[in-house]
Amino acid sequence: MEYFTDALKKYAEFTGRATRQQYWMYILFYFIIYIACVVVDSVIGTFIFSTICSLGLLIPSISIATRRLHDTGRSGWWQLIALIPLIGAIVLLVFLVQSSHPDNEYGPAVN
Repeated sequence: MEYFTDALKKYAEFTGRATRQQYWMYILFYFIIYIACVVVDSVIGTFIFSTICSLGLLIPSISIATRRLHDTGRSGWWQLIALIPLIGAIVLLVFLVQSSHPDNEYGPAVN
């Protein structure tokens, strides 16, 4: 949960780097929270909680993905490749899974 709260504290920080573990732990907790919101929505019969959850975590998700791409030596603008149907999402996933690079133009390696 520490990784999730750290990402929320840096919700609009698009500089620096994020390790693989930081990124994927954030995604794990994001999905757990989102599924809980969907369950609540299905019980109530609305879609308000899942929508608020998605919109509330949109900027932090973009921010941590940008920092993760910086850790692999790429610009955060590479997230736009996901707009290409199917292939773009696969390429972005490969970029996000790659191992960290040593010190680069985005800062020193994060431990």
